[in-house]
Amino acid sequence: MTFSIVGRDVATGDLGVAVASKFLAVGALVPFARAGVGAVATQSYVNPNYGPDGLRLLSEGHTPGKISTEFQEKDADIVQRQFGIVGADGASVTFTGDGCHAWAGGVTRPDVAVQGNILTGPEVVEAMLAAWEAGEGQPLPRRLLAALRAGDAAGGDRRGRQSAALLCVGPGRGYGGLTDDWVNLRADDHADPCAELERLLGIHDLLFGRPETTRELTEEELEWLRARLIVEDYATSLPAGPWDPETEAAAWALFGTENLEERWVPRGRFDPVALAYLREKLGE
Repeated sequence: MTFSIVGRDVATGDLGVAVASKFLAVGALVPFARAGVGAVATQSYVNPNYGPDGLRLLSEGHTPGKISTEFQEKDADIVQRQFGIVGADGASVTFTGDGCHAWAGGVTRPDVAVQGNILTGPEVVEAMLAAWEAGEGQPLPRRLLAALRAGDAAGGDRRGRQSAALLCVGPGRGYGGLTDDWVNLRADDHADPCAELERLLGIHDLLFGRPETTRELTEEELEWLRARLIVEDYATSLPAGPWDPETEAAAWALFGTENLEERWVPRGRFDPVALAYLREKLGE
């Protein structure tokens, strides 16, 4: 009922899962990931216990292959199950039970497991793997999503489209650097869920991305900012001249209102991405 990719970024150790299906809210059941441990996709008459159980076993030192064997030995309905697992060391496994609806199957390479069932054919997982390999060097969420979209374009779930999800984790990647939970996006019921997921990831990157570069404002930009801060009621008046504490306080309030706090830089330096967004949003 589903096609998914489980992957690891060799450079950063980030881990994640992307999944799509003709199934309501697939993100509620299929993807699981824990930074420094591994990631799991569990699907086809899904056994949602495979997620937490797989992560627990990985954390205890079990290999993906050993976990696959344990699931097969202990689950009486294993012939209907499908799953993919990637460990924090890049070891991977995919499993497709003989009772999964055709077309069903999967492929693995180091750092990735791709699998699907009720697909239009093997070209779906082949396209996903090719897109994954072509995306080397991209941030993990973008690389996983590109692979998912490639599978969708190749035919995807032969019953049609309904939902998709993207889950990624990495050390300190989460909000404020206080959590490892990085990207957790879902299109639960949508005519084109993979495209919707890409739209949501764009918003996520804007609001929760961190500055790659910073710079001071030009005199014109600082004048514009102060004028907009007054118009938008973040200050009644602001002094002219160099950056000052009053302007900083008002600008910080603006960033908080716009949910741009992850892109905030103190003492008068600005993230160009945030500045471009604010100029478009607030106008001249």
